Amino acid sequence: MTIRFGMVMDPIANIKPYKDSSLAMLLAAQKRGWSLHYMEPADLYIEQGVAKARTTDLIVHDSREHWFDFGAKHDVVLSEAVDVIVMRRDPPFDSEYVYNTYILEAAERDGVLICNKPQSLRDCNEKVFATQFPDCGPPLLVSGDMARLKDFHKTHGDVIFKPLDGMGGSSIFRCKADDSNVSVILETLTNFGSRTIMAQRYIPEIVHGDKRILMVNGKPVSHALARIPSQGETRGNLAAGGSGVPMPLTDRERWIAERVGPSLVERGLYFVGLDVIGDYLTEINVTSPTCIRELDAAHNLDIGGQFMTVIEQLLAK
Repeated sequence: MTIRFGMVMDPIANIKPYKDSSLAMLLAAQKRGWSLHYMEPADLYIEQGVAKARTTDLIVHDSREHWFDFGAKHDVVLSEAVDVIVMRRDPPFDSEYVYNTYILEAAERDGVLICNKPQSLRDCNEKVFATQFPDCGPPLLVSGDMARLKDFHKTHGDVIFKPLDGMGGSSIFRCKADDSNVSVILETLTNFGSRTIMAQRYIPEIVHGDKRILMVNGKPVSHALARIPSQGETRGNLAAGGSGVPMPLTDRERWIAERVGPSLVERGLYFVGLDVIGDYLTEINVTSPTCIRELDAAHNLDIGGQFMTVIEQLLAK
């Protein structure tokens, strides 16, 4: 039986095909003969209690110049039109994102497999979720209290402050012990104490890369992508100008993956990215983890194919 594969993503015309993980997944599904059904977030809706969408038939190509062709559009009941939907909308994780998960959850109740599970997308903030594994992470504080955050800075001397809803390294500040801008940075990030943020002790190993470990059904891919900060930067994110270097997993990274993996499976988080700096887990990315293309190209992997195998197994249950 041909699997009807749906994906919710931001506009496919705007992606960078040579590095886009959503395209890698679509190519892997198409390679298996599955039909592709494309949706943007605004295409989802509920009518009379039934989850529906406007879907577009899709063909994809592994090309930098011409990576997709659209076919016919259909207004469908999701449970009648697709077997699985992969949710790949990028943050920000705002109210619209939450509304999307409500609609996908309605489809899930009608029998559609949703990856990742909508409830877990809501529950597992990518920064706060990592705090459930304190033995894996650095000293940190989640708070909106500026006095408490200043005390954390005073205690640890060299600290990273960041919002809980950012992506791609946006609005991340490093404050050393003698930084005179701590107050204004905290005023800005917390909106004068009305917004909760995260403080982490600075990890010097960031100069060797912020590593992305991809987890497929709770198991790590063989290699991580070390995202090396550019000169003068403290952020390794590729979106912030970092460069990607594939590396085999260390023993510590495998231990972190083994520690976190069972919780991911339990929550229906089938494709996840762990961010590790040095010996420390810093974030757990559940919304739209990237780096498939870079790792596939460097080590002849088929991470998208691994994920499709998991989907087949889940649908067969």
